[in-house]
Amino acid sequence: MSDTPKILLADHLRTLKLPTFLRKYERLARQCAAEGLDHVQFLTRLVGLDLIDRERRMIERQIKAAKFPATKSLDSFDFTAIPKPNKMQVLKLAHCEWIDLRENIIALGPSGTGKTHVALGLGLAACQKGMEVRPKVP
Repeated sequence: MSDTPKILLADHLRTLKLPTFLRKYERLARQCAAEGLDHVQFLTRLVGLDLIDRERRMIERQIKAAKFPATKSLDSFDFTAIPKPNKMQVLKLAHCEWIDLRENIIALGPSGTGKTHVALGLGLAACQKGMEVRPKVP
């Protein structure tokens, strides 16, 4: 059998900018065939993989565009070591509803109380929700 259909498919997938399809379709097709799944189920899985990959790349672009001085998440913040920030309040802020409401957050406290860590964590949470986080202009 000729490789022409595979070459043509690969070219079409590159033209359509579907790199995940190109990387995963052959292995997934074999897997779906072994499981007895039809073409609609195969395409559903393939499109699902593409959506996951696109979301991951979008989040990576958002984080890169934000130009954070360091990447810190709220998961790595030790609320027991620095009990001053209210954990429930910070985790509620991580839902980012305050951004949609165009509200501000003011963090006050002495050095070493986690203000920067929490701010970076909230910025990261916003990026993960697909929101644009602009870098501070000097």
